[in-house]
Amino acid sequence: MKTLKGPAIFVAQFADDSAPFNSWSSICDWASGLGYKGIQIPSWDTRLIDLENVALNQDAADELKGVALEYGIEITELSTHLQGQLVAVHPAYDAQFDAFAPATVQGNSRARTAWAVNQLKLAGTASRRLGLNAHPTFSGALAWPYFYPWPQRPSGLVEEAFKELGKRWMPILNHFEDCGVDIAFEIHPGEDLHDGATFEKFLDEVGNHGRANMLYDPSHLILQGMDYLGFIDLYHERIKAFHVKDAEFNPNARTGAYGGYLPWLERAGRFRSVGDGQIDFTSIFSKLAQYNYEGWAVLEWECCLKDSLVGAKEGAERIANWIIPTTSRSFDDFAATDVDSSSNRKALGLDE
Repeated sequence: MKTLKGPAIFVAQFADDSAPFNSWSSICDWASGLGYKGIQIPSWDTRLIDLENVALNQDAADELKGVALEYGIEITELSTHLQGQLVAVHPAYDAQFDAFAPATVQGNSRARTAWAVNQLKLAGTASRRLGLNAHPTFSGALAWPYFYPWPQRPSGLVEEAFKELGKRWMPILNHFEDCGVDIAFEIHPGEDLHDGATFEKFLDEVGNHGRANMLYDPSHLILQGMDYLGFIDLYHERIKAFHVKDAEFNPNARTGAYGGYLPWLERAGRFRSVGDGQIDFTSIFSKLAQYNYEGWAVLEWECCLKDSLVGAKEGAERIANWIIPTTSRSFDDFAATDVDSSSNRKALGLDE
């Protein structure tokens, strides 16, 4: 069995223009001071990384790693959640998602998609230069406006959406194969890959591509009323990244899974700071250890109540306590006996 690596932190929700969150060096120093051993980098944040430069220049990649190591920090993964979202966008969301792209391609969906695909390929190359083996992202969504079957969906609509989604991702998946890096799609509402069934549909379209894998985040499963522990049993071979994020789901007579268009504080399903919600992380860490998950346990802080800096501090402590140092021997080895085939046959009554 493998011992999970961590604790680590995804710093997308922390980076801003004020110290210590406005540079790679200072955010590494801050994270290290809290007890984190790794950082997942949002590749779109130029305060922390120049993605193109790292992809094209080994010296830049080595420098990025070197700065982190000065503070005892490893780079766990690069993230392209925002760019991955733009690989496939339904026109209903064009205006909202244009903000994820540079001004040069805004208002031009084809140019925006091409930019996003290139960003993913740069991230694959950069991950290889950094010696990483997994890459979290979003799948994007063409069918999401039709997730609820009313009005009745036209026959073949979902199939056509997934066919197109697979077509767009295949060149990216093949590039990541060349780089030796797994793509870990975060299973997330708002994405066409938002549960196990949709992930399976996608695998069908990409020929069960070996680089098409998952980021496991239980918070997005509990808010859909899913069995987030059984999910690991079903899909552990495809889980290549892990966000430690908490949530609570308290449906009532007024609202439930769809949220009633309410703000986060009033929704039945709410993200919570790690350890404050309903997620059974002790069981999650046990299952991931059981299935030899080799990656990092990465805090993603999102909470409608608690301050982010308090959540970050508590998260490092809680993840460290949940990580199981796996055993190298069986607990009952003290009672083991040396026997041979003849003895075994006698024990079974086969030689009488």
